[in-house]
Amino acid sequence: MNSSTIDVVLAGARGHGRRHLENIRRLQEKGVVRLAGVCELTPLAPDELPEGLGTPAQSADLGGLLDATGARIAVICTPIPTHTDLALTAARRGVHLLVEKPPAPSFAEFRRMADGVAEAGVACQIGFQSLGSDAVPAIRALLAEGAIGDVLGVGGAGAWARPASYFSRAPWAGRRRLDGVDVVDGVLTNPFAHAVATGLALLGTPRAEDVTGVETELLRANDIESDDTSCVRVTTPRGPVTVAATLCAERPGEPYVLVHGTGGRITYWYTRDRVLLRRAGHAPREIRYGGTDLLENLARHLTDGDGLLAGPETTGAFMKVVEAIRLAGDPVALPAGTWRHLPAEDRRVIPGVDALVAAGADTLALYSELPAPWAAGAVRS
Repeated sequence: MNSSTIDVVLAGARGHGRRHLENIRRLQEKGVVRLAGVCELTPLAPDELPEGLGTPAQSADLGGLLDATGARIAVICTPIPTHTDLALTAARRGVHLLVEKPPAPSFAEFRRMADGVAEAGVACQIGFQSLGSDAVPAIRALLAEGAIGDVLGVGGAGAWARPASYFSRAPWAGRRRLDGVDVVDGVLTNPFAHAVATGLALLGTPRAEDVTGVETELLRANDIESDDTSCVRVTTPRGPVTVAATLCAERPGEPYVLVHGTGGRITYWYTRDRVLLRRAGHAPREIRYGGTDLLENLARHLTDGDGLLAGPETTGAFMKVVEAIRLAGDPVALPAGTWRHLPAEDRRVIPGVDALVAAGADTLALYSELPAPWAAGAVRS
């Protein structure tokens, strides 16, 4: 370790939190951070800690753990409804934050977090790792120089497959509410939140005030409370952002966002940092980019003054989408016959949904505007 190494506490180290543990281990080897503590209701067993992380302090009390360790950064990877209170617990102690996405289950909770963080004067990073990619500013530069003409809008497509166990992995999974508290888990607010946030960022409309309208169509093939197959169209002064997504794909693929222009298109596969530029009169051009890890960026912000890549101000428009989904009617259950069960994988599949998701991104249309027999039952909110 060196004098610039920053102590970190991780709140929520199981489930998705295991990825944060591995990332902290990687950054600890570089001397960027050190894992000082783990906040879990049940302490981690020694074999749950990646090798090389030492023996961090453990406690179910985040405030007490931060006081005891003197950590400067808290990573919040706990159930969605707990993010705001835990983030403010850290902020009041002058501890800087990396908050997993979605940052909150409602716009009011998001504002409470963002305002509290600003009042405390601490830095806050929201866990949209796609916004740490070098591809985002590169695409924005291409758009600014008119590489594809006038921008008409952005489409997004996500087609993944999830077994039944995915929706029972935690009490809040697959829920819109739990014990009277908003959760708003769903295909657009959680697994494909990056598609929504990245589309808004590429269009240059990431702030809450950039959103003038939100249309949603929420559906489900699985026996859950939340949605697993949905689409959204966000209206902004710079054009629409339409994202179609499903967890019931026939053949899962890499999600992407697609920028439409009068003279071409730019496709960005955000999990691979891969960009394809297609425009009239030119051969297609594929570019691969690197990126910056968000926790490392936060640490460098504190030590070297680097600008934050995904602060709360870049999340407001996304949270307007979350709010629209929260306020929308409950997802429509797709009738028997529109989906089938794959016993070997214990998952439900919607025949034809892969092509429909791609068509939504390609045409900026909602499901009900596309030729799908089951989409006729979609309720637009």
